[in-house]
Amino acid sequence: MDYTTIPSCVFTSPEVASVGMTERQVKEMGIDYKVGRFPFTASGKATAAGDRDGFVKLIFDQNDKLLGAHLVGANVTEMLAEPTLAKSLGATVQQIAHTIHAHPTMNEGVMEAAEVALGAAIHV
Repeated sequence: MDYTTIPSCVFTSPEVASVGMTERQVKEMGIDYKVGRFPFTASGKATAAGDRDGFVKLIFDQNDKLLGAHLVGANVTEMLAEPTLAKSLGATVQQIAHTIHAHPTMNEGVMEAAEVALGAAIHV
């Protein structure tokens, strides 16, 4: 069993959701990595919903595989399935960034964070 694919949710306000390794764990292990972070202040859906506090943070290894995902904000526990599936399947930053997401949705934040990690973000 791969315990790094077990999601964790905290139902506070704001909600906190994560899967995989933290940036601190990655650093302590000496793994080369890159991070993509997308703030909900740049999300059309979060703006329309009136709750722009929070972010999506994705951590990728040197081979572009997802190591961890961390989300903070309203209803992020509902968004965690996508990064958990991506982690379980060994998805790359390119695969996540190039997956078409419905617009406007909060899950676009996952795609946007991947685009930030690629240096290809246009909304932040």
